[in-house]
Amino acid sequence: MLKASLEYIDSQDDHSFLLRRFGSEAFDAPYHFHSVYELTYIARGAGKRYIGSHQDDFGPGDLVLIGPDIPHCWKLTQSNPCDAGAIVAQFSANTLGTALLAKRELGEISRLLQRAEIAVCFAESISGQIGERLKILHEKTEFYRFIGLLEILQQLSEEDAYVVFNQQNTGALQSPGSQQRISPVFAYLVDNFRYKVSLEEAASLAHMTPQAFCKYFKKTTRKTFMETVIEYRINYAAQQLIQTENTVSDISYQSGFSDVSFFYRTFKRKMGVSPLNYRRHFHATLKQ
Repeated sequence: MLKASLEYIDSQDDHSFLLRRFGSEAFDAPYHFHSVYELTYIARGAGKRYIGSHQDDFGPGDLVLIGPDIPHCWKLTQSNPCDAGAIVAQFSANTLGTALLAKRELGEISRLLQRAEIAVCFAESISGQIGERLKILHEKTEFYRFIGLLEILQQLSEEDAYVVFNQQNTGALQSPGSQQRISPVFAYLVDNFRYKVSLEEAASLAHMTPQAFCKYFKKTTRKTFMETVIEYRINYAAQQLIQTENTVSDISYQSGFSDVSFFYRTFKRKMGVSPLNYRRHFHATLKQ
């Protein structure tokens, strides 16, 4: 079983930041965190994005800036996982320098990084442009790569079409010690929500009794542990309903539900429509 692991970022000698292109192997990374900012652009691929306790669908063009020490990963759910790729830029605040970030010239970038204390997801109106700029950076020399990074951050800082992930919807924590306690639990959920999930095992990962863990989890995430498990399963099922032709009963079992009737009731309560109507509405929208 994988826990949220600390990823050590290779400095690549004395380079100011890392810029890497990945194939499908990028989506095999475990739920992890590191001490630097990460700007991730999804060139190809579709699936689920996990940042803290927040989860959402992603597809080509997904662009997210994640703050330091925030657990995250991208998991593919598409039929052809080989056709996937991402471009990732990783840098620290020291890349720009504290003194320089305090100057007016970098004021907008400084405010962008403050917004990205947890994460910022950018709209399609800007993500394609940034993706192309990230691709071009690979062809530049080191100096112009650095200038290009500054230009990308400045462009993002001027963008007003974005969503900020706050502490309430990510479960991110103020205390590093608290974050280290809860992160293995979310890693466990990411890896196991489609299968049998054990409250006792989750509690043991947080080094707590089940009763104490339930209170701690609710206080931290504003949801019960089982509400979070159900949310993961329903979101996964909704994605499968629109991306596959599998039957509702098959999707129910594949999403971690052992009772199809319970899945129907839960899906309708959470989504407002039955699973079949959810699928029909999606396909009808595509034909419009």
